[in-house]
Amino acid sequence: MQTELGIRIPRPLGHGPSRFIPEKETIQVGNEDTMMHTLFADTFATLGRLDNVTLVMVFHPQYLESFLKTQHYLLQMDGPLPLHYRHYIGIMAAARHQCSYLVNLHVNDFLHVGGDPKWLNGLENAPQKLQNLGELNKMLAHRPWLITKEHIEQLLKTEENSWSLAELIHAVVLLTHYHSLASFTFGCGISPEIDCEGGHTFRPPSVSNYCICDITNGYHGVDEIHASPTGSIPSTESVCEVEALMEKMKQLQECRDEEEASQEEMATRFEREKRESMFVCSSEDEESAPSRDVSRHFEDTSYGYKDFSRHGMHVPTFRVQDYSWEDHGYSLVNRLYPDVGQLLDEKFHIAYNLTYNTMATHKDVDTSMLRRAIWNYIHCMFGIRYDDYDYGEINQLLDRSFKVYIKTVVCTPEKTTKRMYDSFWRQFEHSEKGQTTLSPLPLLTTPSAPQVHVNLLLVEARMQAELLYALRAITRYMT
Repeated sequence: MQTELGIRIPRPLGHGPSRFIPEKETIQVGNEDTMMHTLFADTFATLGRLDNVTLVMVFHPQYLESFLKTQHYLLQMDGPLPLHYRHYIGIMAAARHQCSYLVNLHVNDFLHVGGDPKWLNGLENAPQKLQNLGELNKMLAHRPWLITKEHIEQLLKTEENSWSLAELIHAVVLLTHYHSLASFTFGCGISPEIDCEGGHTFRPPSVSNYCICDITNGYHGVDEIHASPTGSIPSTESVCEVEALMEKMKQLQECRDEEEASQEEMATRFEREKRESMFVCSSEDEESAPSRDVSRHFEDTSYGYKDFSRHGMHVPTFRVQDYSWEDHGYSLVNRLYPDVGQLLDEKFHIAYNLTYNTMATHKDVDTSMLRRAIWNYIHCMFGIRYDDYDYGEINQLLDRSFKVYIKTVVCTPEKTTKRMYDSFWRQFEHSEKGQTTLSPLPLLTTPSAPQVHVNLLLVEARMQAELLYALRAITRYMT
């Protein structure tokens, strides 16, 4: 019938919502429990689709519910910025990391709410007010430690193209939201939506389930895509590695109880970890995830992440004791953009405290030490220091391959590869009995749940780090 009518029917290019996670490990729509069904229904009602980000985030429904509520408020509820500005800012933010997945989604949404198609030809075609946001966008995405109150003043005092404080807070939250969501998109290998570029093919399935046209489009068949480059790890080795990590956590806790390092020693350990993080980098030979050219949506395409202590450039350490989210940032956001501070705070806390008290086959395990090490390592890479944390614990708990993955996803997410995803935390892969990992869901005993959990930590820690630098600069401007 479709041949007779001359209709070309698209089919998905690839299998499942993620290029990194086997489709059989993801939730199949129709098999979800009541809570997940409600989340799916709310997502569809809000977005008009059940997108691939949702289908991966649903590994952790408590977080997904908070994420969707926050994103809905930022994009659709009453706020300082008009709807088309919100989606255009989302495009600008996602484009900084060449995240064509998010750019494509928000191009459609931008047009749907009445945005001017001419703006999509390049940032220079957008209003000057949005163009002025470009400098803050690139610094937040790549070098947030460089943001000063002068940058804020420039945006707020530009005559007819000036931003109000409330508008600027809304814009900053949107920028940080989509920078960090780009990290999640690349970190979990989110597949393009079927109606977007790279998400479909018009070729009929072949006997082997893929053909040469698929290969040229980056699809190499489900078996190849989800095959681990290093092969599976014997379950006995996995158990040994998990138990070794648990023993390290136990020993570190005992050391905490016996003696506490001096403030001088704690500061030294922070500086050492910050310095060492500069030398954690991924191979230049790694192939980045394919994406279409989105550079027209931002300026200064050569501007990217740089380690803040390289080339003799020194930036003072950001001490959380002097400016924190809890004591300063939260109240500022809530005052200028009511309810958003509360929504963000809830999301941060869910991601940071999310645990199922399990580790591989072990139950009743306190994973807070490990979660704090991940969160604080990310903030350390941004120069943010907690005076009450012993940074010596990071090297005890996070191995090099894990650090490479963290730094890549947080700082240069577009360079994340499946090889990196497969190599970190190999010891947490499921055993032969299909039991999981750091944080399994009762209904989702799959080896991918902990990797997704880690990505949620990376997303929220990164977003909070960017917000701290921007909000501190706004506070300094106001005072």
